[in-house]
Amino acid sequence: MKLTGLTKIMLLVACFLLTRSGLAQQKNQGLLEKGFNLAQQQYHHMLEVSTDLNKYPRTSAKDGSLRYVDIWDWTGGFWPGDLWYVYEYTKDTLWKQQSIKWTESLEKNKFNSSNHDLGFMMYCSYGNAYRLTGNESYKNILIQSAKSLCKRYNPKVGSIESWNSRLSWDGKTMWHYPVIIDNMMNLELLFFASKVTGDRTYKDIAVKHAEQTMKNHIRSDYSTYHVVNYDTLSGKVLNRQTCQGYSDHSTWARGQAWAIYGFTMVYRETKDTRFLHTAMHLADFYLKNKNLPEDKIPYWDFNVNEKGYRPDWKYDSSLYKLVPRDASAAAIVSSALLELSKYAGKKGKEYKSNAIQMLNSLSSSSYLAQPGTNNNFLIKHCTGSFPHGEEIDVPLVYADYYYLEALLRLKDY
Repeated sequence: MKLTGLTKIMLLVACFLLTRSGLAQQKNQGLLEKGFNLAQQQYHHMLEVSTDLNKYPRTSAKDGSLRYVDIWDWTGGFWPGDLWYVYEYTKDTLWKQQSIKWTESLEKNKFNSSNHDLGFMMYCSYGNAYRLTGNESYKNILIQSAKSLCKRYNPKVGSIESWNSRLSWDGKTMWHYPVIIDNMMNLELLFFASKVTGDRTYKDIAVKHAEQTMKNHIRSDYSTYHVVNYDTLSGKVLNRQTCQGYSDHSTWARGQAWAIYGFTMVYRETKDTRFLHTAMHLADFYLKNKNLPEDKIPYWDFNVNEKGYRPDWKYDSSLYKLVPRDASAAAIVSSALLELSKYAGKKGKEYKSNAIQMLNSLSSSSYLAQPGTNNNFLIKHCTGSFPHGEEIDVPLVYADYYYLEALLRLKDY
């Protein structure tokens, strides 16, 4: 059969696209292999030094040693979650055994209603455990955890209380009912509980919380406040401030990351386009921000040292010649963008491309640890709470968690 000129061109274009697609898949596969090969090495070492099931690896202490936390810390569920992701990738029963052991050490948290972090604590651990094993006892523990989380819901406010009453940074403002942007991440546990029980109560609370967050935490440019303080009797907003950001009106990088991830997840669970549009606008603010570095790994706050932003805490700009990054925020956003790309129509390619850029940066020697270093965590250069002087330029267990999750999502997408 004789081919026309147009047909030849179409075949050449098709071959080019297939070749480019194949090269992209090879690069993505390379990222997965690099990340999970390191995870296996690092976490083998971590398991050798972390043998007490009451002590969960979190970060590096100021003296350089491995810092552990107890069962009540909000980050406890990320370590078993890390192990579950390694098991999911390798299918090696060794990782499954360790995942189960560390997950089950958290069980008594199912009755914990002292804070809002049950989603982080229990869904990152037991949620992955149930997803990968189908163990019914894990489902029941998750349902009880959701019940405990719902105890912090106030229908007048329409939100789940994050922290108990406390003073703000300035020492003058009492936060009677503080709700933080991070709380969006705990709603997935409630959606799960409604799906497996058929009881809409959990979902209704999650949706109402997301609606209130959309209304009160998000500025007109789709940047976010960290803390919103409510009046418990009227439900009115009393204050909008920060606890971990640079100033009350700045944009704390990880807070923006929680918002992008959280609203993407809420759209997945509800198919309500209000939440999709919110997630996309939040992502656009992050990606198009003039202060986002070229490698897509943000500074710990987008407005550090900017004119017009005044910290309420004691800040000395001379202490850091270079503003610290927060690689944990990039890990969270990379995972969120890969999911958001599935729902975003024409913008999907843009979000996926940005996610891959972030993962390439995180997988480079600038941010990914060498074997045997970094206290056996994967990701370097994270910031926990700069205003508190805590966890500055260190590894953080949740950075590893969302980095591994993003790699798995890249594999599936």
